[in-house]
Amino acid sequence: MSINSAMLAGVSGLVANSSALAAISDNIANVNTVAYKRNQVNFANVVTAQAVKGKYSAGGVQSVTRQFVSQQGLIQASNSTTDLAISGDGFFVVANKGSGLTASDNRSFTRSGAFSVDSNGYMVNDAGLYLQGWPVQADGTFNVNPSDLTLMQSINVKNLGAAVSKTSEIAITANVNKDGPVSAGEASYVPATNSMAEYANTNGASGTKPDFTIEMNVVDSAGGSRKLVMALLKTDTATPNEWHAEIYAVPASSVTAGADGQLATGTVVFNADGTIDTTATSAALQSLSLDASGGVAPKWADALGLGAQDIDIDLTKLTQYSATSTVNSIQSNGAGVGNVIAIDVSEDGIVSAVYDNSEIRKIAKIGIATFPNPDALQAVSGNAYRPTIPAGEMVIKEPGVGGAGAISPSSLEASTVDLSAEFTGLIATQKAYSASSKIITTADQMLDELINIKR
Repeated sequence: MSINSAMLAGVSGLVANSSALAAISDNIANVNTVAYKRNQVNFANVVTAQAVKGKYSAGGVQSVTRQFVSQQGLIQASNSTTDLAISGDGFFVVANKGSGLTASDNRSFTRSGAFSVDSNGYMVNDAGLYLQGWPVQADGTFNVNPSDLTLMQSINVKNLGAAVSKTSEIAITANVNKDGPVSAGEASYVPATNSMAEYANTNGASGTKPDFTIEMNVVDSAGGSRKLVMALLKTDTATPNEWHAEIYAVPASSVTAGADGQLATGTVVFNADGTIDTTATSAALQSLSLDASGGVAPKWADALGLGAQDIDIDLTKLTQYSATSTVNSIQSNGAGVGNVIAIDVSEDGIVSAVYDNSEIRKIAKIGIATFPNPDALQAVSGNAYRPTIPAGEMVIKEPGVGGAGAISPSSLEASTVDLSAEFTGLIATQKAYSASSKIITTADQMLDELINIKR
């Protein structure tokens, strides 16, 4: 009966507009939720078969929910270095627990990057979801796999211990006086038996006194500071642009090497313009190789228990000008024992620990999960999503690679809710709901009239 179909159409209108109101309510409630994606209820008409010619039976309306998961929210700056946003496509991979993850544990996907470090050192967002990443390997690389989620682990930034970086490079900026006299001891100088290292080790009682010394502090494999000295002695006037040179340890007991801690000997050769000739300068003075304690000499003393160490010495800024011999600067790349003071995340997703000794240690690399149709993902609590068949096959990519979005450190993605649009929709939905209720009351009145035909 047409009146009955009209009443049922009104009921479908009430149900559909109730769904629309629920979606609008969710959107308004989450206007300040990080990376929240608005939902919208669209309407589709329902057509019924017209059984009798000339008569119309109302079908009503049905609601269709649409997610705007792929819509990019505004990237806003944040004061926290662990707040992350994705600029472009993709999702963070997250899990419900930090340790003991197995292949059977669910992984979710979210763009909510308000991460902080919990009491156990894990990076967790406001919904309690643990950020996943590829852990750094021993060689400093990452085992990146586009489909195997089990290779990713919950990122922990606390249980790292102290950091030490042994010295591997030293750069010397200094000048030796071209016009300085040739010392009397130069004639009797013999590196093996009458050395500058011996002079230092005997406090001048024997050996050859150098014309100039350059002290270099190096950090060993255990974070300790060791002193090496480069001693220079001007040669006779027959070779005006050459200097005898030695590198030795102070004290000599810290190494097992030549006599009196001598590590290297040779000559430093300068060009006529005062710059150094690194090709003619002895290679032994430009690269030291100390074996580990217990190894083969030259080595660190056995009692120290230190690891092997190679040190490149950059002499390109060593000059020979007619000016007082002086050291301008000694630069080395070593760092003693340091503790974590900050966490840094780069745009390519590498999470690093920053130490108070200026050392930076890689921890993990964040992966970005992408889907062909992200709008079809299944929403779950915590502003996260789960895969579905309509969403397509997931691929995990490195940030900024292969269409995946880049990481924006110290940033958060804002909600995509527009309050003005939602309130406008709220008014329209309210009016439509009222109109649907009028259909029911009108149909009710018509049925009453029909019933009252027979009195």
